[in-house]
Amino acid sequence: MEETKEISALFHLLDDPDTEVYQAVSTRIIDFGKGIIPNLENLWENTISEEIQERIEQLIHRLHLRDLSEEVSLWNNNTHQDLLTGALLAARFQYPELATAQVFQEVEKLRRNIWLELNNYLTPLEQVNVLTSILYNYYSLRGAEVGYQHPEEFLINKQLESKRGNAIANGILYLIVSELLDVPIRAINIPRQFVLAYFKTDYDFHRHTTDMLYRAEFFIDPMSGQVFTHKDVENYFKRINVPPVPSYFKPLSNKRVIQILLEEFAKCFDTDKTRYKQQELVGLAELIVEEPPTPPPAPEGPPV
Repeated sequence: MEETKEISALFHLLDDPDTEVYQAVSTRIIDFGKGIIPNLENLWENTISEEIQERIEQLIHRLHLRDLSEEVSLWNNNTHQDLLTGALLAARFQYPELATAQVFQEVEKLRRNIWLELNNYLTPLEQVNVLTSILYNYYSLRGAEVGYQHPEEFLINKQLESKRGNAIANGILYLIVSELLDVPIRAINIPRQFVLAYFKTDYDFHRHTTDMLYRAEFFIDPMSGQVFTHKDVENYFKRINVPPVPSYFKPLSNKRVIQILLEEFAKCFDTDKTRYKQQELVGLAELIVEEPPTPPPAPEGPPV
């Protein structure tokens, strides 16, 4: 962006010790939009004051966040919420200049390798064995428990780069590939876990039933791809002393999956210095809104 007299004057006021003046200046700079970022970066490179550099970094972060917030809202309002796009939006919070082409190429490579091994004659368990074998054996994906000391394990770009993600990130990658291959796997809402379930092919994902547990063929641990039976899951609920109510087995929408990713990722920033990031990520999660289910049509009354 061409540096006008106004921009130059605003930049000279960035070191003003008066908080109100700085707030007014920063708000006006933000109003220019992300086109002013190169100017701010040039100013940062030519500034020796660490305090001013920190203020510039905050301004650049706010500009990226505003842009990201708009994209999250657009994603939320789309007819279909593509899971890969949602995961990339989450990654761009930490890596705003992220080049997405490489991520798409890696995912496409995975999809193609799995597709070559699938056919219409495989049982559900055989289909999942193919996915698991490619992801965890051939591709060497490793899983980790969700740990808030490792924010990179939540982000798909770092996960694909290091071949390591936590249960949520690995689960999302598993779901992305499954969706691309029309394999009916969805995340479910089991307490304290991020678990996937293979649903029967005739299952209508838009309807809620009272017997959700037995609508799933089996369950998958995304940390390793290990398959769990109904009995395994029932034993888990006994162990944590929680009744297995049907809502725990309702398939989660792509919106809710990305919302969980943002909410859990936010917990990585729980220090005084980084808590503003936690609040921003919670704010991004709140931009994702689930539509209420469409109520069934009211029965027609008797003819008058």
